[in-house]
Amino acid sequence: MSALILDGKSLAKKTEAELSDRVTALKLANNGQAPILATILVGSDPASGTYVKMKQNACKRIGMESIAVELSEQTTTEQLLAKIDELNANPNCHGILLQHPVPAQIDERACFDAIAAEKDVDGVTYQVDPEEDNHHHGGNYKQ
Repeated sequence: MSALILDGKSLAKKTEAELSDRVTALKLANNGQAPILATILVGSDPASGTYVKMKQNACKRIGMESIAVELSEQTTTEQLLAKIDELNANPNCHGILLQHPVPAQIDERACFDAIAAEKDVDGVTYQVDPEEDNHHHGGNYKQ
């Protein structure tokens, strides 16, 4: 078997062009409204800040918009949950990305699980399937 050489830059360019076309189609179907990704950064971890900035820049490149939510290192679980609830309820927010890790005092799992499944861009939300919930050990979870 011969080796396959992958040209990452070329593939990334092609993927972004395809995503840009899809975003354009979504805008046309939604009265010009671009899809909006909310990024939530809690604290000041430099690597996390860089990652979130890269996601925001990628949104711009393909014609999406983004909402940057930056919360302090002292944020509580309750405050973060309130922000997630606000974004879940916002019809103009189509996706939510909670950057982790979050500061130690925050219940990260509870915050991930609070993200509405239809807005969970990272696939980190655990949802109980009511059809399969047998009330044993908390039911069967789908990710």
